[in-house]
Amino acid sequence: MAKRRKNGDGTVRLRKDGRWEGRIVIGYDENSKPKTKNVLAKTKLECTEKLEKLKEECGAATERIKPDMPFGEWINFWYQTYCKPSIRLTTQTCYENRVYKHIIPNIGKTSLNKLTCYAKIKKSGRLINTEIYGEGLSDRMVRACHAVCRSALEKAVQDGLIRVNPAVGCKQPPKKSREMEVLTREELQRFLIQAKAEGYYELFLLELGTGMRRGEILALQWDDLNFNTGELHIRRQVYAVKGELHISAPKTKTSVRTVVLPASLINILAEYKKSV
Repeated sequence: MAKRRKNGDGTVRLRKDGRWEGRIVIGYDENSKPKTKNVLAKTKLECTEKLEKLKEECGAATERIKPDMPFGEWINFWYQTYCKPSIRLTTQTCYENRVYKHIIPNIGKTSLNKLTCYAKIKKSGRLINTEIYGEGLSDRMVRACHAVCRSALEKAVQDGLIRVNPAVGCKQPPKKSREMEVLTREELQRFLIQAKAEGYYELFLLELGTGMRRGEILALQWDDLNFNTGELHIRRQVYAVKGELHISAPKTKTSVRTVVLPASLINILAEYKKSV
């Protein structure tokens, strides 16, 4: 977990690879987005010393971090400095979509200490495909933007820039539960016939038989399956970020699991292995 430091002092955190990383904001680009630099070290003490040296060389850009700064500048600074270094690539894509496409264009010019609500996002937050979906955002996206704003504003409270978090207690669109729709037996048969014709029969049969996610199935290797016991070990996933495929461990510990396949599915996969 990143160490909480005074505003402008940067952050120090322990990475998953066992190394310590220190990061500071050194300035802003023409779009008011923070530019950061980082240092790496084997120990926390060494990392702190390197970070202090980096600050002396570059100078921390703290003069613009003020209570009356535009909220857009603050959420930029918060995301680049505190949030982005500690989240996965797929999560970064989601955050950047919310921050740069919805939050900043709508309420980015409001002063940090004058922000009271963000109903405008719900009313006119959509920038593309407005002719199809209208100018407003879906309830789900509004709740997602609320979560990002709340985290950014909570950090502003911790740093003493604002007294209270205006996002706390803010009314959100209610969650609407939808009844699950499932295929009938006849629809499943037609679906699998078509999948077989297109060469995806084994993949979709495995998905239907286990409930595995697409990324988990695409990351499977033959060594993950024990043909004698029927045990299938799920321990990695494939995901796409900006057109590039990446392989990583599942997002949560509970996603690393073992499922036992029925004998009929084992036999189908055994035959499939002979043909690939």
